[in-house]
Amino acid sequence: MKRQVLCSVVLCLLAVAGISAQGPALLNGIRDTAACRKWVDRQMERMTLKQKVGQLFIYTLQPVVTQYNKNVLRKAVEDYAVGGLLFTGGEARKQVQLTNYAQSYASVPLMVTFDGEWGLGMRLKGTPSFPYNRVLGCIQNDSLLYAYGKEVARQCHTVGVQVNFAPVADVDNNPQNPVINFRSFGSDPKRVADKVVSYTRGLEEGGVLAVCKHFPGHGDTEIDSHKALPELSFDRSRLDSIELYPFRKAIEAGIGGVMVGHLHAPVLGEEPASISQQVIMHTLIEELRFQGLVVTDALEMKGIAGHDDVCALALMAGNDMLLAPRNLKKEIDGVMTALKKGTLSKEEIDRKCRKVLTFKYALGLSDWHDVAEDGIEEKLQTPELSELQQELAKAAVTVLKDSSALLPLDLSVSGTVLLSVSSSLSEAYPFYNQLHQGFPLSWIHADADSLEVIATRLRPAQRILVALHSQEVEPYASLLENLAADKPLALVCFEDMKVLEKIPEAVRHASTVVLAHSDEAYLQREVADLFLGNACANGRLSIPLAGMFKAGSGITIDPDAPRKYCPADLGMDASILAHIDSIAEEGIRLGTYPGCHVMVLREGLPVYNKCFGYYTYEGKNPVKENSLYDLASLTKVTATLLAVMKLYDEGKFGLTDRVSDYLPVLKKTDKSRITVQDLLFHESGLPAYLPFYEEAVDMKSCKGELFRKKPDKNHTLKLAENVYACNDFRYNPEWVSHTPSAEYSLQVADSLFLKPEFSQHVMEQIVKAPLKGKSYRYSCLNFMLLKEMVEKIAGMPMDSYLDSVFYTPMGLRHIAFRPLRKFAKQEIVPSVEEDYLRGGPLQGFVQDEAAAFMGGVSGNAGLFATAHDVAKIAQMWLDKGICGDRRYLSRATCELFMSLKSRSSRRGLGFDKPDVDHPENSPCAPETPASVFGHTGYTGTCVWVDPEHDLIFVFLSNRTYPSAFGPNNLVRYNIRTRIQQAMYQSLMR
Repeated sequence: MKRQVLCSVVLCLLAVAGISAQGPALLNGIRDTAACRKWVDRQMERMTLKQKVGQLFIYTLQPVVTQYNKNVLRKAVEDYAVGGLLFTGGEARKQVQLTNYAQSYASVPLMVTFDGEWGLGMRLKGTPSFPYNRVLGCIQNDSLLYAYGKEVARQCHTVGVQVNFAPVADVDNNPQNPVINFRSFGSDPKRVADKVVSYTRGLEEGGVLAVCKHFPGHGDTEIDSHKALPELSFDRSRLDSIELYPFRKAIEAGIGGVMVGHLHAPVLGEEPASISQQVIMHTLIEELRFQGLVVTDALEMKGIAGHDDVCALALMAGNDMLLAPRNLKKEIDGVMTALKKGTLSKEEIDRKCRKVLTFKYALGLSDWHDVAEDGIEEKLQTPELSELQQELAKAAVTVLKDSSALLPLDLSVSGTVLLSVSSSLSEAYPFYNQLHQGFPLSWIHADADSLEVIATRLRPAQRILVALHSQEVEPYASLLENLAADKPLALVCFEDMKVLEKIPEAVRHASTVVLAHSDEAYLQREVADLFLGNACANGRLSIPLAGMFKAGSGITIDPDAPRKYCPADLGMDASILAHIDSIAEEGIRLGTYPGCHVMVLREGLPVYNKCFGYYTYEGKNPVKENSLYDLASLTKVTATLLAVMKLYDEGKFGLTDRVSDYLPVLKKTDKSRITVQDLLFHESGLPAYLPFYEEAVDMKSCKGELFRKKPDKNHTLKLAENVYACNDFRYNPEWVSHTPSAEYSLQVADSLFLKPEFSQHVMEQIVKAPLKGKSYRYSCLNFMLLKEMVEKIAGMPMDSYLDSVFYTPMGLRHIAFRPLRKFAKQEIVPSVEEDYLRGGPLQGFVQDEAAAFMGGVSGNAGLFATAHDVAKIAQMWLDKGICGDRRYLSRATCELFMSLKSRSSRRGLGFDKPDVDHPENSPCAPETPASVFGHTGYTGTCVWVDPEHDLIFVFLSNRTYPSAFGPNNLVRYNIRTRIQQAMYQSLMR
């Protein structure tokens, strides 16, 4: 009810102001309409007719704090009662000083305007700037334009500005236009309109009046209205569909101001638009129903300045405010003469003045206070500003083509060269440095005097990245064209997009073209991350370019949205593969896991690749392509076995070598005769499991034992059948602390830290553990010993060894032990909601207790990875040791480890294999050939490699969430094996 009354009052106010209730959002937002009416009436009563006329003028001067300038300003305010000011150029602090000075002499507060199309930096030295509109026109997310407008409004308030002569609503559809071009959001009227509306809403919701310009449209002209009068020689249908369209949409959205340009549109009116009643009164106000402030473009411009009494003509035409007349006194006198002659009426001046005053009230000028000068630079330059500037620039990055699928780069391929066309190497260094951190590449600085030398140096390159940091690219046109025609070449433009029109043939032949628009260091790093697969790009071209790309062109590059391949092209039935969807979704529905990632590759290409569900059952974070999972026992093959295979390949040991030869601690024990092959086949006689962590628990704090077979009041947490854990216990301070320190440096949970020496205690327990015969017994202890052996032979920690020998050179970007050292927590899927041993959730900390108390790096578990990186390791095995253009393992080693099988179990040499003799006990589908090898993981993971059909199957889930000790529905409902079965059934015979 209160809202309805308020709206009624607003209706009355707007009627008094001479506008309708469907008008500007700024006026509709006035809360106390009675107070507004009272304030406007009071100002009107105090003013003479000449002062009312003065309120319609916006006086322009430079913000120079000299006595002469202050005298001129005071005269304009006191003698002519100007309604507004526009400062041109200068410094923010001086503008603020003059603003306060002028306001102190104003009987009616002044409306301070600004011409900041790309922020305050357009006019004021040392103040923030934003990308040009042509660049912002490439952004798809218009909410960023809203945020941009809101930030500009904040900055305007900081320097005492209430009106910004922006945004430009002109459509950039004439490449020969000398004055609009980059100031426009683009050549598509609809996209221009969307950007105009979003920016306007942000600016005006921030309390600053937006004035879109240059009505009826300055885009398709070839004359600068600063120098002469341009003509729009189009019919009305064309004007409606292009030039007028953004203005119409801005008016419908409630924009408060429109600037009329000095343009001649014969179909709309005989006179220049800024002094044409037909254009302003008939088209803008009556047809488009605009009821905000109509402002002229600067009246000192040559496109209109030749007219006598131009200000009187502009007011008669329908303008409300007059910007920058050449001679203030003369023009005010001209308006007063027109009033005396009756060509202008007092009522019209009253109406316009009341309208201006109403906007002043809406902009807060009824309660004006001096602008604070102190700390103005700090107020303008905020961390939030920097973040927004970067966000806008990054969102505008546009990939125009990627015909050879260079994005993201296959980091396993060597021979990449970066050619930088720049004035200096330092200018191009951020791009190179970011790339170099991801993979090795050569770097050449272009020199126009050494083109033959450059061509010779580039001849061996496998692929070339060309970074353009300079507008002087013509000397390199022939070189780039020849290179692009010969091998994969990516052109990255860190300059204005128009630079590419200077090298059209190079653009035509290039495999990849990326527009970065600018070469700030952060933007260079962002584009480098795009090539490395760590960033997205979804910009769309704002204007046609180089005769090859239409406005709207662009490719979305998203690491979380993989390329798709046609299963039929690789001999698989897509309709049968689609059955995997329902199986994966069934797992979620049955509470088997909250989410999963399923990937099937054939002949090295993903024929099926989908993410399902969320990180948790709360449904907040969806599983994505680069979500990292705790691999659990997949660590055995994707980490430990990889290292073992490499060292074996290098002849560092033999399969029948005794492990005690490398781990002397095993000598003179019952484990001294265990061989490497025994460990790989799980035939060492070691027990299946040891509770290493018990030493870290203060057993005296447990009421009863740590575990009991039956539940009681102190043992209610069920871990397994007939196993219940103590509800409450303390940790042994000899080993564990809740706070990190140099002594307790290994983090095993969010608030739990361990002494590094605890791993020695683990080894001591393994050494002391009694053997139980040499028959097959799956045991994590086998691979824990293999990890120790690897580190002894390699002479470094296993995780470092794997990074240097496999993961980094193979281009695996999302794989790591102790992943929180490298990745943000939100990139990692949690494995447990409340861990019984460590307390609290496990997200980024390995779920396996043994691996955790080894510091997170163990031979049996601890590795985190994405499905993509697991698949890439599997593909390397399938390709007999080759990944990209490099061999990592010999063919003979791969064939040995992939084919050798134990005589007493289904186990392979480190790998698990299908049980073809007892399919009911097999970890694989019944259709799986005996040649398949791979492994499963306790957290709900698996990888299976089929050399016979050239297939790879990867399944990652967190079936241990929320509890690792609930029923294993993954096995109960055969989710993994049924998915694998669908994969085999899809094979076309």
